[in-house]
Amino acid sequence: MKRHIPKLQKPPALRKGSRLGVVFPSSPGDAAGIIAGVAELRRLGFQVEEPAQMESVGYFAATHSERIKQFCNTVHDKHIDGVIAARGGYGANYLIDARLSTRLRGPKCMVGFSDFNIIQLLMAGVRGWAGFYGPMVANGLNHGANQPSGYEPVSFLQAMCETKSKWTIPLRGQALASGMASGRLAGGCLTMIQTTLGTGFSPDTNGAILVLEDRAMKPYQVDRALRHLYQAGMFEKVAGVILGDFPDSAAPFSGSPSVPEICAEILGPLKIPVVYGAPIGHTKRTMLTIPLGVRAKLVAKGEGTLEILEPAVVDHR
Repeated sequence: MKRHIPKLQKPPALRKGSRLGVVFPSSPGDAAGIIAGVAELRRLGFQVEEPAQMESVGYFAATHSERIKQFCNTVHDKHIDGVIAARGGYGANYLIDARLSTRLRGPKCMVGFSDFNIIQLLMAGVRGWAGFYGPMVANGLNHGANQPSGYEPVSFLQAMCETKSKWTIPLRGQALASGMASGRLAGGCLTMIQTTLGTGFSPDTNGAILVLEDRAMKPYQVDRALRHLYQAGMFEKVAGVILGDFPDSAAPFSGSPSVPEICAEILGPLKIPVVYGAPIGHTKRTMLTIPLGVRAKLVAKGEGTLEILEPAVVDHR
Protein backbone atom coordinates (compact mmCIF):
# COMPACT_ATOMS: atom_id res chain seq x y z
CA MET A 1 0.00 0.00 0.00
CA LYS A 2 1.37 3.40 -0.99
CA ARG A 3 1.99 5.62 2.01
CA HIS A 4 0.24 9.00 2.18
CA ILE A 5 2.74 11.81 2.70
CA PRO A 6 1.06 14.89 4.18
CA LYS A 7 1.83 18.37 2.93
CA LEU A 8 4.24 20.38 5.07
CA GLN A 9 2.44 22.49 7.67
CA LYS A 10 4.42 25.46 8.97
CA PRO A 11 3.54 27.09 12.30
CA PRO A 12 3.26 30.83 12.90
CA ALA A 13 6.63 32.44 13.51
CA LEU A 14 7.77 33.37 16.98
CA ARG A 15 8.95 36.90 17.63
CA LYS A 16 10.06 39.08 20.51
CA GLY A 17 7.32 38.93 23.12
CA SER A 18 5.92 35.57 21.95
CA ARG A 19 4.76 33.38 24.79
CA LEU A 20 6.29 29.93 25.24
CA GLY A 21 5.02 27.00 27.27
CA VAL A 22 7.28 24.37 28.84
CA VAL A 23 6.11 20.76 28.40
CA PHE A 24 7.08 17.64 30.33
CA PRO A 25 6.34 14.64 28.09
CA SER A 26 9.23 12.50 29.29
CA SER A 27 11.50 12.44 32.34
CA PRO A 28 11.61 15.07 35.10
CA GLY A 29 13.87 18.05 34.59
CA ASP A 30 16.40 19.30 37.09
CA ALA A 31 14.83 22.24 38.96
CA ALA A 32 17.92 24.44 38.74
CA GLY A 33 18.29 23.62 35.03
CA ILE A 34 14.68 24.57 34.33
CA ILE A 35 15.08 27.88 36.17
CA ALA A 36 18.25 28.68 34.20
CA GLY A 37 16.70 27.65 30.87
CA VAL A 38 13.58 29.74 31.42
CA ALA A 39 15.76 32.72 32.35
CA GLU A 40 17.69 32.30 29.08
CA LEU A 41 14.48 32.25 27.02
CA ARG A 42 13.35 35.42 28.75
CA ARG A 43 16.74 37.01 28.06
CA LEU A 44 16.12 36.34 24.37
CA GLY A 45 12.91 38.37 24.60
CA PHE A 46 10.31 35.62 24.94
CA GLN A 47 7.62 35.48 27.56
CA VAL A 48 7.58 32.09 29.27
CA GLU A 49 4.72 30.60 31.22
CA GLU A 50 5.75 29.45 34.68
CA PRO A 51 6.56 25.74 34.27
CA ALA A 52 3.99 23.36 35.72
CA GLN A 53 4.73 21.81 39.10
CA MET A 54 4.90 18.11 38.28
CA GLU A 55 5.38 15.30 40.80
CA SER A 56 7.72 12.74 39.27
CA VAL A 57 6.87 9.06 39.16
CA GLY A 58 9.96 6.90 38.76
CA TYR A 59 11.75 8.02 35.60
CA PHE A 60 8.68 9.93 34.36
CA ALA A 61 7.98 13.63 35.04
CA ALA A 62 4.47 12.66 36.24
CA THR A 63 1.88 9.96 35.62
CA HIS A 64 1.07 9.19 31.99
CA SER A 65 -2.32 10.87 32.19
CA GLU A 66 -0.89 13.98 33.85
CA ARG A 67 1.83 14.34 31.23
CA ILE A 68 -0.64 13.90 28.38
CA LYS A 69 -3.00 16.47 29.90
CA GLN A 70 -0.22 18.98 30.56
CA PHE A 71 1.16 18.59 27.05
CA CYS A 72 -2.16 18.92 25.23
CA ASN A 73 -3.37 21.80 27.39
CA THR A 74 -0.14 23.69 26.69
CA VAL A 75 -0.30 23.13 22.93
CA HIS A 76 -3.98 24.08 22.81
CA ASP A 77 -3.66 27.22 24.95
CA LYS A 78 -4.46 30.07 22.55
CA HIS A 79 -2.24 32.41 24.56
CA ILE A 80 0.84 30.19 24.04
CA ASP A 81 2.64 30.64 20.72
CA GLY A 82 5.12 27.76 20.93
CA VAL A 83 6.15 24.88 23.18
CA ILE A 84 9.56 23.70 24.27
CA ALA A 85 10.38 20.50 26.11
CA ALA A 86 11.87 20.67 29.59
CA ARG A 87 14.15 17.72 28.80
CA GLY A 88 14.22 14.30 27.13
CA GLY A 89 14.84 11.01 28.89
CA TYR A 90 11.99 8.59 28.36
CA GLY A 91 8.20 8.63 28.24
CA ALA A 92 7.00 10.61 25.22
CA ASN A 93 5.91 7.38 23.52
CA TYR A 94 3.09 7.09 26.06
CA LEU A 95 1.64 10.34 24.72
CA ILE A 96 1.56 8.84 21.25
CA ASP A 97 -0.62 6.01 22.56
CA ALA A 98 -3.20 8.65 23.55
CA ARG A 99 -4.16 9.44 19.91
CA LEU A 100 -1.90 12.48 19.99
CA SER A 101 -1.77 12.85 16.20
CA THR A 102 -5.52 13.50 16.01
CA ARG A 103 -5.90 15.38 19.30
CA LEU A 104 -3.46 18.20 18.68
CA ARG A 105 -4.58 21.46 17.08
CA GLY A 106 -2.01 23.55 15.34
CA PRO A 107 0.63 23.56 14.07
CA LYS A 108 2.80 25.36 16.61
CA CYS A 109 6.55 25.49 17.03
CA MET A 110 7.54 22.44 19.08
CA VAL A 111 11.20 22.54 20.10
CA GLY A 112 13.35 19.76 21.53
CA PHE A 113 15.43 16.70 20.76
CA SER A 114 16.15 13.22 22.13
CA ASP A 115 12.96 11.55 23.44
CA PHE A 116 10.89 14.54 22.33
CA ASN A 117 11.80 13.67 18.74
CA ILE A 118 9.26 10.82 18.74
CA ILE A 119 6.48 13.44 18.95
CA GLN A 120 8.08 15.48 16.17
CA LEU A 121 8.31 12.35 14.01
CA LEU A 122 4.67 11.47 14.69
CA MET A 123 3.35 14.93 13.87
CA ALA A 124 5.51 15.14 10.74
CA GLY A 125 4.52 11.70 9.50
CA VAL A 126 0.78 11.98 10.17
CA ARG A 127 0.04 15.70 10.03
CA GLY A 128 2.99 17.18 8.14
CA TRP A 129 4.07 19.52 10.93
CA ALA A 130 7.49 21.12 10.65
CA GLY A 131 9.73 20.31 13.62
CA PHE A 132 12.50 22.14 15.44
CA TYR A 133 15.35 19.88 16.51
CA GLY A 134 17.12 22.03 19.05
CA PRO A 135 17.85 22.78 22.69
CA MET A 136 15.51 22.12 25.58
CA VAL A 137 14.97 24.16 28.71
CA ALA A 138 17.08 22.01 31.06
CA ASN A 139 19.28 20.52 28.35
CA GLY A 140 20.97 23.22 26.31
CA LEU A 141 19.32 26.53 27.13
CA ASN A 142 20.29 26.20 30.79
CA HIS A 143 24.01 26.32 29.87
CA GLY A 144 23.64 29.54 27.90
CA ALA A 145 24.36 30.88 24.43
CA ASN A 146 27.57 29.84 22.66
CA GLN A 147 28.72 27.76 25.64
CA PRO A 148 29.81 24.11 25.91
CA SER A 149 26.66 21.99 26.33
CA GLY A 150 24.74 25.17 25.59
CA TYR A 151 23.10 26.32 22.37
CA GLU A 152 23.84 28.39 19.29
CA PRO A 153 21.39 31.34 19.31
CA VAL A 154 21.56 32.31 15.62
CA SER A 155 20.22 29.00 14.26
CA PHE A 156 17.77 28.77 17.20
CA LEU A 157 16.17 32.12 16.39
CA GLN A 158 16.36 31.76 12.62
CA ALA A 159 14.55 28.42 12.70
CA MET A 160 11.56 29.79 14.62
CA CYS A 161 11.50 33.47 13.68
CA GLU A 162 12.71 33.83 10.06
CA THR A 163 9.86 34.05 7.54
CA LYS A 164 11.52 35.55 4.45
CA SER A 165 15.17 34.75 3.87
CA LYS A 166 17.28 31.68 3.33
CA TRP A 167 20.18 31.10 5.70
CA THR A 168 23.25 28.92 6.10
CA ILE A 169 24.20 26.78 9.10
CA PRO A 170 27.92 25.91 9.46
CA LEU A 171 27.87 22.25 10.48
CA ARG A 172 31.31 22.23 12.13
CA GLY A 173 31.83 18.56 11.34
CA GLN A 174 33.80 16.74 8.68
CA ALA A 175 32.85 15.42 5.26
CA LEU A 176 32.89 11.61 5.28
CA ALA A 177 31.72 11.57 1.66
CA SER A 178 31.99 14.80 -0.31
CA GLY A 179 29.34 16.27 -2.58
CA MET A 180 26.18 18.35 -2.60
CA ALA A 181 22.53 17.34 -2.30
CA SER A 182 19.19 19.07 -1.89
CA GLY A 183 16.10 17.69 -0.20
CA ARG A 184 13.76 17.93 2.76
CA LEU A 185 15.30 17.70 6.21
CA ALA A 186 14.09 14.66 8.15
CA GLY A 187 15.10 12.57 11.13
CA GLY A 188 16.60 13.42 14.50
CA CYS A 189 17.59 10.96 17.21
CA LEU A 190 18.85 7.60 15.90
CA THR A 191 17.16 5.60 18.68
CA MET A 192 13.83 7.36 18.14
CA ILE A 193 13.96 6.88 14.38
CA GLN A 194 14.68 3.19 14.81
CA THR A 195 11.63 2.82 17.08
CA THR A 196 9.35 4.28 14.38
CA LEU A 197 9.98 1.37 12.01
CA GLY A 198 6.71 -0.52 11.57
CA THR A 199 4.60 2.25 13.14
CA GLY A 200 3.38 4.01 10.02
CA PHE A 201 5.05 7.31 10.95
CA SER A 202 8.71 6.55 10.28
CA PRO A 203 10.29 9.48 8.43
CA ASP A 204 9.84 9.67 4.67
CA THR A 205 13.44 9.58 3.44
CA ASN A 206 12.73 9.59 -0.28
CA GLY A 207 14.92 12.42 -1.56
CA ALA A 208 15.54 13.64 1.99
CA ILE A 209 18.59 14.89 3.85
CA LEU A 210 18.52 12.61 6.86
CA VAL A 211 19.68 13.84 10.28
CA LEU A 212 20.97 11.13 12.65
CA GLU A 213 22.49 11.64 16.09
CA ASP A 214 22.58 10.06 19.55
CA ARG A 215 24.81 9.59 22.59
CA ALA A 216 26.34 6.90 24.81
CA MET A 217 26.02 4.19 22.17
CA LYS A 218 28.82 1.69 21.84
CA PRO A 219 30.14 1.58 18.27
CA TYR A 220 28.58 -1.83 17.67
CA GLN A 221 25.21 -0.42 18.78
CA VAL A 222 25.51 2.38 16.22
CA ASP A 223 26.47 -0.28 13.67
CA ARG A 224 23.40 -2.36 14.53
CA ALA A 225 21.03 0.62 14.41
CA LEU A 226 22.36 1.90 11.07
CA ARG A 227 22.24 -1.58 9.54
CA HIS A 228 18.67 -1.93 10.76
CA LEU A 229 17.72 1.29 8.97
CA TYR A 230 19.62 0.10 5.90
CA GLN A 231 17.86 -3.28 5.91
CA ALA A 232 14.50 -1.53 6.39
CA GLY A 233 15.10 0.47 3.20
CA MET A 234 15.48 3.85 4.86
CA PHE A 235 18.64 4.69 2.93
CA GLU A 236 17.46 3.52 -0.51
CA LYS A 237 16.55 6.95 -1.89
CA VAL A 238 18.06 9.28 0.70
CA ALA A 239 19.82 12.30 -0.81
CA GLY A 240 22.36 13.02 1.94
CA VAL A 241 23.09 12.43 5.63
CA ILE A 242 24.07 14.71 8.51
CA LEU A 243 25.48 12.86 11.53
CA GLY A 244 25.96 14.19 15.04
CA ASP A 245 29.19 13.81 17.01
CA PHE A 246 27.95 10.85 19.11
CA PRO A 247 29.48 11.82 22.49
CA ASP A 248 30.34 9.14 25.05
CA SER A 249 30.56 6.54 22.28
CA ALA A 250 34.27 5.78 22.21
CA ALA A 251 35.55 2.44 20.96
CA PRO A 252 35.63 -0.02 23.91
CA PHE A 253 39.11 -1.36 23.16
CA SER A 254 42.10 -0.75 20.92
CA GLY A 255 41.48 -1.87 17.36
CA SER A 256 37.70 -1.68 17.67
CA PRO A 257 36.13 0.40 14.88
CA SER A 258 35.07 3.90 15.86
CA VAL A 259 31.65 5.42 15.23
CA PRO A 260 32.83 7.57 12.28
CA GLU A 261 34.53 4.52 10.74
CA ILE A 262 31.29 2.53 11.05
CA CYS A 263 29.28 5.38 9.53
CA ALA A 264 31.71 5.61 6.61
CA GLU A 265 31.54 1.85 6.05
CA ILE A 266 27.74 1.68 5.98
CA LEU A 267 26.94 5.00 4.29
CA GLY A 268 29.93 5.29 1.96
CA PRO A 269 28.62 2.77 -0.62
CA LEU A 270 25.45 4.87 -1.00
CA LYS A 271 27.50 7.46 -2.96
CA ILE A 272 25.76 10.38 -1.30
CA PRO A 273 27.20 13.37 0.61
CA VAL A 274 27.71 12.65 4.31
CA VAL A 275 28.86 15.04 7.05
CA TYR A 276 29.89 13.58 10.41
CA GLY A 277 30.31 15.36 13.74
CA ALA A 278 27.80 18.23 13.58
CA PRO A 279 26.98 19.60 17.08
CA ILE A 280 23.30 18.68 17.08
CA GLY A 281 21.13 17.05 19.73
CA HIS A 282 23.21 15.11 22.24
CA THR A 283 26.39 17.13 21.94
CA LYS A 284 28.76 18.55 24.53
CA ARG A 285 29.53 21.43 22.19
CA THR A 286 27.31 24.40 21.29
CA MET A 287 24.08 22.88 19.96
CA LEU A 288 22.68 23.91 16.58
CA THR A 289 18.95 24.04 15.84
CA ILE A 290 17.80 22.21 12.70
CA PRO A 291 14.34 22.93 11.20
CA LEU A 292 12.85 19.61 10.09
CA GLY A 293 10.58 19.27 7.07
CA VAL A 294 11.89 22.19 5.02
CA ARG A 295 13.99 22.09 1.85
CA ALA A 296 17.73 22.43 2.34
CA LYS A 297 21.03 21.94 0.54
CA LEU A 298 23.82 19.93 2.13
CA VAL A 299 27.35 20.83 1.11
CA ALA A 300 29.71 18.08 2.26
CA LYS A 301 33.04 19.79 1.92
CA GLY A 302 35.47 20.62 4.70
CA GLU A 303 33.43 21.06 7.89
CA GLY A 304 30.17 21.02 5.91
CA THR A 305 27.40 23.56 5.56
CA LEU A 306 23.63 23.32 5.45
CA GLU A 307 21.75 25.91 3.41
CA ILE A 308 18.14 26.30 4.54
CA LEU A 309 16.23 27.03 1.32
CA GLU A 310 12.85 27.99 2.80
CA PRO A 311 11.60 29.28 6.15
CA ALA A 312 10.13 26.75 8.59
CA VAL A 313 7.58 29.27 9.89
CA VAL A 314 5.07 31.68 8.36
CA ASP A 315 3.99 35.22 9.16
CA HIS A 316 1.05 35.56 11.51
CA ARG A 317 -2.20 35.59 9.58
